[in-house]
Amino acid sequence: MASQSKKPQGSIHEFIVKDARGNDVDLSTYKGKALLIVNVASQCGLTNSNYTELSQLYEKYKNQDFEILAFPCNQFGSQEPGNNEQILEFACTRFKAEYPIFDKVDVNGDNAAPVYKFLKASKGGLFGDSIKWNFSKFLVDKDGHVVDRYAPTTSPLSIEKDLKKLLGAA
Repeated sequence: MASQSKKPQGSIHEFIVKDARGNDVDLSTYKGKALLIVNVASQCGLTNSNYTELSQLYEKYKNQDFEILAFPCNQFGSQEPGNNEQILEFACTRFKAEYPIFDKVDVNGDNAAPVYKFLKASKGGLFGDSIKWNFSKFLVDKDGHVVDRYAPTTSPLSIEKDLKKLLGAA
């Protein structure tokens, strides 16, 4: 039980982040929704499969209190070199991403976005505290608590059974 005491208090809903157009977004607007939070990149070997499956998952559950929050990150092999406008164009045109895409962030290191510090503190474990690569995924319940973390190689569609449990659709 010692590991329990290290978990951060609070929820994802306490954070304010910037969207890809530079506007503040209060994550409390997502109260009551299950969230899948992903660090994305446009030039990664995992890009096609992840963006494709994220869009499929979103299409299937977007009307059932589910949201995907995508945070572009250039910390892994410089695979997200574009500016926010280019990232939006890529994700929305090529992959028809309808879910929110936020400002490019660092997920590791001293400059890691506060929301990512919270996510990593909530679910370290096997993966350690650092994000290992693009497309690491965090599943967050309707109350804003991190319930699971998935490796970059975990396909978004394979998370569906866990998502259904959160949505009460299992």
